[in-house]
Amino acid sequence: MPSLGNIVFYADDPPALARFWSDVFRYPHSTFDGELREALLASGLTEDDLARRGLAEDPSGRGPRLFFHHADGPKTDRNRIHIDVTADRPDGQLQISPELLDAEKDRLVGLGAQVVRLVEQNWGPWPERYWQMRDPEGNEFCLQ
Repeated sequence: MPSLGNIVFYADDPPALARFWSDVFRYPHSTFDGELREALLASGLTEDDLARRGLAEDPSGRGPRLFFHHADGPKTDRNRIHIDVTADRPDGQLQISPELLDAEKDRLVGLGAQVVRLVEQNWGPWPERYWQMRDPEGNEFCLQ
């Protein structure tokens, strides 16, 4: 059965964007260090090559693995795909309170995210309340 490998972002500053998304998901900051760095450099990559990449990875392997690659130019249009980030919920609760969602939005803004707008609507019989946001390089995502 196929599985999700990486979600890849093109970025102006891949290591900085990797740190932002690591902080969003509360992952430790990943760097190309130790034996991995030695192997990459021995394979012909340069320090500049390593500086043009970034990684945000769940050490438990349960969460998404995000890979960041240096972009050829600045982002100019809206994303064709975006990530939905689900805020931490108290144990056993399917929905998060507006206060907890807003607190998580404030945490992400403190990390460098920008708020686009609050969406409050119904989709069929289901109420929706989420924040549309942008990461520090303008990539859209939603906080639900």
